[in-house]
Amino acid sequence: MPAKKKPIKKPVRRAAAKKQAAVAEAPATYAPPKQQVSISAAKGRPMLTWVGKRPLRQISVFPAQQVEVFDPTGEAGKREGGLLFHGDNKEVLAHLLANGYRGKVNLVYIDPPFDSGADYVRKVQLRGVGGAAKLDGESYTLGEQIQYTDIWANDNYLQFMYERLLLLKELLSEDGSIYVHCDPRRSPHLRCLLDEVFGADHFRSEVIWKRADAHSSADRYGPIHDNILYYTTSFSPIWNVIRTGVKQDTADTWYTNEEILERDIVNQLGIQLRKEFVRRYNKADISAPGSREGTRAHFQWKGHYPPSGRHWSITIEDMQRLDDEGRLIYSGSGKVYEKRYLDETTGAPLQSLWTDIQQLRGMQLTDKVDTYPTEKPEELLDRIVKASSSPGDLVLDCFVGSGTTPAVAQKLGRRWIACDINKGAIQTTSKRLQTIIAEQLQQEAERKAKPRLMEAKAKDETPRPAQLSFAVYRVNDYDLQIQHNEAVNLACERIGVTRTKGDGFFDGTLGKKLVKIIPFNHPLSPLDLEEVKRELSARPDEERDITVVSLGKEFATDAWLEEWNRLRRKGDVPNKIEVIELRTDPKYGQFFVHQPASARVSVKRADGELHIEIKDFISPSIVERLKQQTGVLTPQITDWRAMVDTIMIDTAYDGRVFNIAHSDVPEKKSDLVEGKYTLPAPMGKTTVAIKIVDMLGDEVMMVYPI
Repeated sequence: MPAKKKPIKKPVRRAAAKKQAAVAEAPATYAPPKQQVSISAAKGRPMLTWVGKRPLRQISVFPAQQVEVFDPTGEAGKREGGLLFHGDNKEVLAHLLANGYRGKVNLVYIDPPFDSGADYVRKVQLRGVGGAAKLDGESYTLGEQIQYTDIWANDNYLQFMYERLLLLKELLSEDGSIYVHCDPRRSPHLRCLLDEVFGADHFRSEVIWKRADAHSSADRYGPIHDNILYYTTSFSPIWNVIRTGVKQDTADTWYTNEEILERDIVNQLGIQLRKEFVRRYNKADISAPGSREGTRAHFQWKGHYPPSGRHWSITIEDMQRLDDEGRLIYSGSGKVYEKRYLDETTGAPLQSLWTDIQQLRGMQLTDKVDTYPTEKPEELLDRIVKASSSPGDLVLDCFVGSGTTPAVAQKLGRRWIACDINKGAIQTTSKRLQTIIAEQLQQEAERKAKPRLMEAKAKDETPRPAQLSFAVYRVNDYDLQIQHNEAVNLACERIGVTRTKGDGFFDGTLGKKLVKIIPFNHPLSPLDLEEVKRELSARPDEERDITVVSLGKEFATDAWLEEWNRLRRKGDVPNKIEVIELRTDPKYGQFFVHQPASARVSVKRADGELHIEIKDFISPSIVERLKQQTGVLTPQITDWRAMVDTIMIDTAYDGRVFNIAHSDVPEKKSDLVEGKYTLPAPMGKTTVAIKIVDMLGDEVMMVYPI
């Protein structure tokens, strides 16, 4: 991240002081860091050098603000649930270090961007059976553009990853592991960074994952694999052997013998039955090279000796056990074989070449609503989580993307922490986890309703969930870190503003109008407009009108502007003020005026129930995006639900944290939200909050005291 420029000191006006005080009191605003955490120096070898390399000795800690809770069972107050953070992962990791997670994480998996921000742009389409209108989701916010500009083309990428690996090492436990997913271009650099941070002797494996069948390349071999670098913090990490099973061609070639067995089974009605089973097996030689005469490995068994020049590969006790179980085969030539059944064979231990996992091409063919170009299949994370963690362990992913890591961890009974700087990634992950937890609750109910019929079944069960709730936090909301001068440059370039460097207040001109760009870390407020008014009072000869540019605006600004401009319409009074409310759209190289989403909602209370109906919804962002992408033939939206991704309801909103009492998350692209809901009403007076998220991730929340 480039170093921030030192701000020019200016006298603080009274209005500005009031504004700063008001902003400081707001719950979602920036708070100065009150503490720092220390980071251990990297001591491994070799050490990679790059321009601007600097160690991370200390890092400021910012508070986390809880913004959403999903807790369908009410367990959050009893034990900690999953943690989902929205923010720069460097600051999120520092927050975790300062809040009791140092040395507590058992497994880290990260899939950082390989070389460009395009990795993070999700593809979405409007809902409904006929919802063929597709559009790109958000790419980067203005803040993300500034952080990631040119990071992939120079040494900043190495510093970016170096700092995060140092923080992750501090969080890992003594038996912890880290997996870094990358491609062949970045693998050599990241391997050196990991050697330096964790030590070359803690390198365990480089996994090669075949992610595609073929890739068109005119002048090189087609790149069809990714690299996964596996390191540990000690020489005794958590490790569970994963076996790959027996391939079909192996089974057909080696397991050619069959026998018919009879077994007693118990059906669903509890009736014991006798049934025949066909079992396939192969005849395995139980001798090994070397005679070893005179040792315990060379003995006579029922008139049989090991073949000439060989010895028994099992003890006499195991020989007796196998014979008692009917697993020995005596051939006419005097050899003894062991029956090895196909249904008992677990296969060979997992190796470092993985070609048996769903490829990326298949991910794009699913019926999921949100699709990320580099989304990884659950089978890949399932293998990693099982190998390097145990039920109840803590798994961390700080580049969470579409949420595959926490989704797998939740399914496998692990605790999890995840974060991402991209708002769309947080929303997608939240929806995915809500669906998984709902399914787990249903499975828990079925488990209690149906007693186990066989004890053996328990051994094959998936681990019970480690938690059935999660909370969403925001750490130092990134919009508050935008360097104002860089943000102004971006806005001026796209709007066509001519900069006036000699003016200490106004940022430039647009035609004959003066332009004031409000810092993008807060919406336009009456206090900002009062500053404009004060500046104009100090310039009595200034007759030009004013254009104020902002990202969002408070409701009270409309009344202020109406009164200000009303007085100027009565006569030829200068300095009329207009506001341009911006939203970034970097793909199409322009800004467009942003109108927030709106909805008509009915909330009624009757007979101890809440009756909630969404009557209408409009997302100007989606309408504008469709115009940008489709031109003249803009798809018609006949059902407002086609624009809605998720509806969440808090039946007892406290004005601070949104607790999800009900969420409507359609499973398929063709499914629509219901729009009508009947929920139990809390006792006494309550406040109902309805949050609607559109297909681009924009949110609108309505609050109704009942």
